This record gives sequence, structure tokens and C-alpha cells, in this order.
Amino acid sequence: QVQLVESGGGLVQPGDSLTLSCAASGSLFWSAVMGWYRQVPGKQRELVATFIGSSGTSSNYADSVKGRFTISRDNAKNTVYLQMNSLKPEDTAVYYCWGLRLGRNYWGQGTQVTVSS
Repeated sequence: QVQLVESGGGLVQPGDSLTLSCAASGSLFWSAVMGWYRQVPGKQRELVATFIGSSGTSSNYADSVKGRFTISRDNAKNTVYLQMNSLKPEDTAVYYCWGLRLGRNYWGQGTQVTVSS
């Protein structure tokens, strides 16, 4: 069964850091393009950061998070991370782990990140 399970969301203050984790089933982790999206109510889900290709050797970021967020992966744990630094109130959203394999999108259940003073 293909699964993506996020964790690590929460309430933080502006300027704080937070790391999200996404545990993926092995079959998906090794064959899919992996990444992170986010969504706020009333808006479309938007790309935050993704690996380019399934190998995870290079990545792509939304302009709004470049220099602040870093996507990484631990191949031994089948886990993808999103390190978020210098968080801003506009980063508040539900963050979703994403996988793309053979033209099919896979999504986690989402984890809420709230940045507020």
C-alpha cells in the first residue's frame, strides 16, 4: 500500500524554524518524484519544494521560500524532510507531502503550520 505520512507541523513565531517529515512507503520513495506543497483556505495548492527526478540529487523551490527552506531525504529511512527557517506569517498553511509516479499523484494527509506572534 502506498502511503505518505507527514509530521512536524505546529505553531511557531515569526523567525522560528521548523522541520517537516514525510515517511513514504518504500515502493513509492524509490520510484517517485517527491516534494512538498502547501495550501491555505480558498487558494490553490502550491508547490513549495520538489526534487527533480526520483534520485533526489537536485531540487526546485518556489521563489517565496528560496534561501529559507531546504528539502532533503534520508534514503535509509524512506523519509523526505522540509527544513523551514526564518518562517513568516505568510508561510501559514497546510503542508502536504507529494509523490509523482507514472503520471499519478500521491498525497499525504497534510500537517498544519501556523506562524504567528
